[in-house]
Amino acid sequence: MADTSSFRNGLIMRMDGQLYSIAEFQHVKPGKGGAFVRTKLKKIPEGSVIDRTFRAGEKIEEVRVERHKYQYLYNSGDLYYMMDVETYEQIPLPEKLLEDIIPYMKENTEVAVLLDGTTPLAVELPTFVELAVAETEPGLRGDTAQGGSKSATLETGAVVTVPLFINAGDRLRIDTRTGRYIERV
Repeated sequence: MADTSSFRNGLIMRMDGQLYSIAEFQHVKPGKGGAFVRTKLKKIPEGSVIDRTFRAGEKIEEVRVERHKYQYLYNSGDLYYMMDVETYEQIPLPEKLLEDIIPYMKENTEVAVLLDGTTPLAVELPTFVELAVAETEPGLRGDTAQGGSKSATLETGAVVTVPLFINAGDRLRIDTRTGRYIERV
């Protein structure tokens, strides 16, 4: 058993017979009354998000999971095939389990698969990935008082906001947690 002081993004808990992952949390200490924790919980494996408020110190059932390194190989329909980098065993994962990270995942990307025994619960990408710009409009300098930005489509199909100096073919570092441009590589 754990309590609200051990909350962190990605923590997996069992509540009402279902598994949930903490997507966001915020400790709140109002001027009057007791402290509480506001959370956004993602239901595993469905992916639906619910808001839930916990009293400070409330007990929760934390689920211990194992992290295994896998490599994304390819997809076929709505199944994404991953290979264990140690045993070379391949497993198919449903698209629903990966929908948040698919825009930043390309073939041969190493990911962490969280397993509860042999059941895959979630997939985590590295914090930063490097992707090439597939398409963007040319940036015209001098049109803005401050920097300026434009949208760019990456090789995986994700669309991110980038500075005007980025061109098609440039490789970018993207933060997979927020989907934001970090720097040109």
